[in-house]
Amino acid sequence: MLECRLCESERMLSVLDLGATPPCEKFLTAGEIDQPEPTYPLHLRLCEECLLLQIPALITPEETFTEYAYYASYADSWVRHAERFVDEAVARLDLGTESFVVEVASNDGYLLQHMVRRGIRCLGIEPSVNVGAAARDNQVPTVTGFLDPELAVRIRNQAGRADLVVANNVYAHVPDLLGFTRALRELLADDGWLSIEVHHALNLVRHGQFDTIYHEHFQYYTLLSAQNALATAGLTVVDVELLETHGGSLRIWARPDEVAEPRPSVGEVLQLEADAGLHEVDGYRHMRTRTEEVRHELLRFLLARRAEGKRVVGYGAPGKGNTLLNYCGIRADLLEYTVDRNPYKHGRFTPGTRIPIYPPDRIDVDRPDVVVVLPWNLEKEITPQLGHIAAWGGEIVYPLPDLHRARPGGGSR
Repeated sequence: MLECRLCESERMLSVLDLGATPPCEKFLTAGEIDQPEPTYPLHLRLCEECLLLQIPALITPEETFTEYAYYASYADSWVRHAERFVDEAVARLDLGTESFVVEVASNDGYLLQHMVRRGIRCLGIEPSVNVGAAARDNQVPTVTGFLDPELAVRIRNQAGRADLVVANNVYAHVPDLLGFTRALRELLADDGWLSIEVHHALNLVRHGQFDTIYHEHFQYYTLLSAQNALATAGLTVVDVELLETHGGSLRIWARPDEVAEPRPSVGEVLQLEADAGLHEVDGYRHMRTRTEEVRHELLRFLLARRAEGKRVVGYGAPGKGNTLLNYCGIRADLLEYTVDRNPYKHGRFTPGTRIPIYPPDRIDVDRPDVVVVLPWNLEKEITPQLGHIAAWGGEIVYPLPDLHRARPGGGSR
């Protein structure tokens, strides 16, 4: 019997069943494409008691993150986003050379590099050996490990408590939600600040953003469910910002209960969720229908292009793209190949669908008729990068939130 990982209730409602897929970051080498590939159910459920969206923990973080294919610095817009956050946090919290900042899941130093340049003492905690090594090469102090209460206490005893703990796009990646939340509190000074960025389940449900569901994402948060999770470790949400990143995210600011003074933004976002029906079970029941609409629209488009004899390729090989490809059953007959800026992925194949991955300049050589952008959440960054394909009549297409063509000069149709 499945239990909610937040409140242990057994009242779990099926919201969306995406079938069985391989782990989204297990890109295949040429020597592996004729070998068996493990798949795992990808089934989103809702706890009817605490309203936490979640999938079963069928793979461990160690299987996913010990060696990882994602390097954050390859997304220029994400690095700029991190730099803006650092500028704002320094001003908001009056951080200086006497301060201490810790980032959990610090990846290749994409964010903390901006703290280092300001002379602010900082430490990254990154489980992936290869990615953490890239951070250290970039002069960002980084500990290799998975955050748990024991590691948090060790860091606290060696380096002191943090004035700011940053946890960007990691709060969804932890199957031991209660232990991880306690560890965040262990890192934090009694008057410190915690900043969490996480995809907002409001957009997941409202727009059918099913491609954000994959095995390394164990839960999906509304502000209400995040608030409930943080409360288990004595942390109170004091402010919240709605961001455009990843198709719509929350930036949650929390503090220890003793010093917490919530701002009006907290109530405003909770009301936004309530108005969307997400504080009731029934608000989640239509997600399956919306997801099927997105899949059918994309398949109709690709099948029509194939019937016309058009050459269609992809741009990007993100984890979310692999959920989309597998759920929609898209293989190399409909998407000949995809390209990616990350050299780690070159010469490999997408998990499950086994679509080859090449460097971006392959598009300039082949001049395809259509380029389908899989990291659709980076439309503002990627459209200018692909703008030159208009010279040979190429089209840029984004599959979500609704299938649309982008104009290189801006806008869509």
